[in-house]
Amino acid sequence: MLSYRVILDVPLPLAVFVSELLAAHRREIGTRDGTRALTCWKQAVFALAWFRDRPDIRRLGAGFGISQATAYRYKDEAVEVLAAKAPTLREALDKAVEQGRPYLILDGTLISSDRCADKKTSRKGKEIDKWYSGKAHEPAGNVQALAAPGGVPLWVSDVLPGSTHDLTAARDPGAGGEIAGGRGRVDPGGGSAVQPAAPPHPAHRRPPVQPGTVRR
Repeated sequence: MLSYRVILDVPLPLAVFVSELLAAHRREIGTRDGTRALTCWKQAVFALAWFRDRPDIRRLGAGFGISQATAYRYKDEAVEVLAAKAPTLREALDKAVEQGRPYLILDGTLISSDRCADKKTSRKGKEIDKWYSGKAHEPAGNVQALAAPGGVPLWVSDVLPGSTHDLTAARDPGAGGEIAGGRGRVDPGGGSAVQPAAPPHPAHRRPPVQPGTVRR
């Protein structure tokens, strides 16, 4: 088998950040020095390479000198330490209010996945693959994301089956339902606008409309 070099076009501080998270995780679980196939730095580069290009993980692992099983384990470990640092929806909305964001963007996307055996009954009463997306025409997961006006992601939901409609996903308690439940206002549609929930400034409150008032 031949090997070749490629450029991983991610910021160096990001690789350092992931490496430090992995180092802290290894200390927490008591990993002894020299017992891992990859150092924290190489595992971080390996994980970022998978995130960046989504190559065949067996081949990617072979390029780092690790087996397929170890490659999956190291990839999953990196995903877990990153997910543990992610803010909750409540924290993301509170921060948006603190930063004075005029609005946020709630949108859904489909992430391709392997085929799963889970089944469900459709609205028409037929048994269908739970994770098959009729929109993408392939197995996928539905993920809702909350972003700042400039497009920077602030929060990402847990994954839902690909057969879940975006509006249904946005109302799910684990995928944005807290917004519709009172933390903010959702405007249904592709790319929903979300108004962070915060009390209006007294100067912005409109005076009550008097009986007989005509507005043009």
